[in-house]
Amino acid sequence: MSKIVIVGGVAGGATAAARLRRLDEKAEIIVIERTGFVSYANCGLPYYVGGVIKDDCDLTLQSPQSFLSRFNVDVRVSSEVTAIDREKKTVTVFSFDEGREYVESYDTLILSPGAKAMIPDTPGVHSERVLTLRTVEDALKMRRLVEEEKPERAVVVGGGFIGLETAENLMEAGVKVTLLQRSEQLLRGEVGIDLHRLILEIVCGGESPRLAFVDVRTAQHDAYAGIYHLLCLSQARLHISHVTARYDYSPCHLRITAYP
Repeated sequence: MSKIVIVGGVAGGATAAARLRRLDEKAEIIVIERTGFVSYANCGLPYYVGGVIKDDCDLTLQSPQSFLSRFNVDVRVSSEVTAIDREKKTVTVFSFDEGREYVESYDTLILSPGAKAMIPDTPGVHSERVLTLRTVEDALKMRRLVEEEKPERAVVVGGGFIGLETAENLMEAGVKVTLLQRSEQLLRGEVGIDLHRLILEIVCGGESPRLAFVDVRTAQHDAYAGIYHLLCLSQARLHISHVTARYDYSPCHLRITAYP
């Protein structure tokens, strides 16, 4: 009987585990996931923040218990693989819940750790008001902050799908939003410039009831090709340069990093 260890769950690892079970009913399959959720609806995270999705239970597709009962797969959440020994065919795992480290052997190792939010190395970036939106835990934290502290303004960094959806739902929650995009157009790589102009008219011109009057700022010339240079983030002010080819101050109570 072969033993398969999969590092990472959600779309990649969880799907691989389910498929492997269908191919081999006898294999021992272990999924090790760093977050507390093995399978969830990524696209629903911004809509949980805005309250469109009311219950966080509606975000989860499978739990460790359901994976075990349905696929006979051992899912270990809140656990991180910290080292791989290819010669011995073992991985070192740290369990956040148990606060201990242990070694797990394998015959086959599948790496599906996924991506992580890209956070610029800039002063103030570790403030509790600088958030990312990538996991269920991120969405829970953001919604709790919006509901309890009721921020007046937010800056969303990133004009891809996640950034636009986050801006939309923050507006729905009563937060005034400034959306920053490092390139000259929204959804770069996904839509052409003509459709970008149409989207910009809808977003900024009040044609969308949920995205009405979001303040969108993009790079205005091709010379700007680098990442946002966030010079200073302190309390309620975000100092930004090279977004619109000029220095600008954008007051905010909350900043969300939503790079694609």
